[in-house]
Formats: sequence, C-alpha cells, structure tokens
Amino acid sequence: MGVLDGRVAVITGAGRGIGREHALLFAKEGAAVVVNDLGGGNDGSGSDAGPAKRVADEIVAAGGRAVASTDDVATWDGAKALVDRAIAEFGGLDVVVNNAGILRDAFIAGMTEAQWDSVIAVHLKGHFSVLHHAAAYWKEQTKAGKPVTASVINTASASGTFMPNAGQANYGAAKAGIAALTEVAALELERYGVRVNAVAPVARTRLTLATPGMGAMFAEEVPEGEFDAFSPANIAPVVAYLASPDCPLTGKVLAVQGGAVSLLRGWAYQEVVETDGPWELAKLPGRFDQWATA
Repeated sequence: MGVLDGRVAVITGAGRGIGREHALLFAKEGAAVVVNDLGGGNDGSGSDAGPAKRVADEIVAAGGRAVASTDDVATWDGAKALVDRAIAEFGGLDVVVNNAGILRDAFIAGMTEAQWDSVIAVHLKGHFSVLHHAAAYWKEQTKAGKPVTASVINTASASGTFMPNAGQANYGAAKAGIAALTEVAALELERYGVRVNAVAPVARTRLTLATPGMGAMFAEEVPEGEFDAFSPANIAPVVAYLASPDCPLTGKVLAVQGGAVSLLRGWAYQEVVETDGPWELAKLPGRFDQWATA
C-alpha cells in the first residue's frame, strides 16, 4: 500500500530533474501520473516529446500507471487540455504539482520584454492556469455532492523568497508571486476540499547548474556512498507527503534542501516607527536611518 494509492496526479515539468523524481515516487506510491513536459531548453525554446515519454514509459515498465503530455502550461488552452487529459485517462484528478520552469537571466537594465514575459508566462501564469482549471473541476465535483480531498503543490524558489539573486528579476518576481498565489489559493479552495502548499527546493537541476554564481556549488561531485544534499530526489518525499490525503498542511511554503525542511513566512512587521497624528515630510529625516543596515 502506497500513501498515494488511488490518487490521480498531474505533474508539470516532469520530464527531467526535480519533476522526474516527483513522478517516479508518486507512481511508486500508487498514484496514476500525467507526466507533463514540453521538453524545451532551459530558456523555454523548442520542444521535445522525448523527456515526458521516457518518464511515463519508465513508470509503466515498473508496473505503474502513467501517460505523457506535452501540453504547454504557459497557455490557457494547454493547461485546460492537461487537466482534461488526467480526467479522461484516469477518471478524475486529486493532485496538481506545478513544477515547470525556465530561466532567461539578465540584469534589469539589459533585460528584454521577451525575457521578462516568457519567464512570467511559464512560471506564474503556468502555475495559475493549471490551478484555475483544476479548481474549476473540483468546484464542480463539490457542487455535485462528490467528496473532494485534493492537494496542490506549487514550486517557489529561494530566489524570490529568502535568497534573492541578482540577474533574476523575472524569475524571482515569478517565484515570489507563486508563494503569494499559494497563500491566496489555500484560503479560496479550502471550501472545495483542496489544500494548497508550495515548496522552495534547493537541488541540482539543469536550471541551477546554469545559474551564474551558483552552478559550481551544485556541480561539486559527491563521493560514492555519501549523502548528496543537492540531489533532486531529496525533494520528492516532501512533495509526496503534501499530496497525501492525510497531510494537514495548507497555505504553507516550505524550503526543502537535503535533509532540511524549513517553514517560510512572508512579509511581516519587524520594527515600527510612529508619530502622533499624520506624518510631516520635515519630520521624516533620521527616523528610519537605523533600517539602512538592518
């Protein structure tokens, strides 16, 4: 008996890296998996049906249930087709893992409109589009009197949450948006029996290996037999637990790296400076100076 027996899951970006590990573990734990991956390059260019098909074939060869999908989640229709595929193939939908992502790094002064738009489209719009169509399905199920015990796991990042990275204004903004989207979705979808959480993984993937200033750290070889703290396989068990019907968490963003899981919290009051009555411009100089080095 697996912790995901009988559940149907859609996993985006599941052809490689972290998403592939999710798909393999979900299938091992009894879920039927729609392995979604457009198969493009790091920057989102091109497409290749091979990665998604190979993962789906690997699952089926091991006795699991899976189908491959190359629907483009950065488009409204592609996201709908993906959700519809899960329902048509396996009779329902219980879990969405939004994991697809690309990088088009550039400093703000040199970033093009296309570099900004493409990253926002795949990450933030892609997360929302799949979430929207899945939520609409779960809402219909609830209104029809059918019980729903569903889970959504979004993918945020250290960039955009606790470790902003120069050169990633598009990526960081998208990931911060995903963290906020997670909290809002948890509030909205609870009434339909849906929990929504996010992970901010730190792991070795083709994207992190291509990140300036970080690639060398992730590329370091780990001696055989030693714990690989950057293995993408370290992330999947946490995501599988969040997808399980007995997990109580919702509205949480968890940083996951190696053997550590940390609860992240968003913007919060730290220190307050007050005045009696309205602020006057002449009284502001010097009042906040201590925050310059905080």
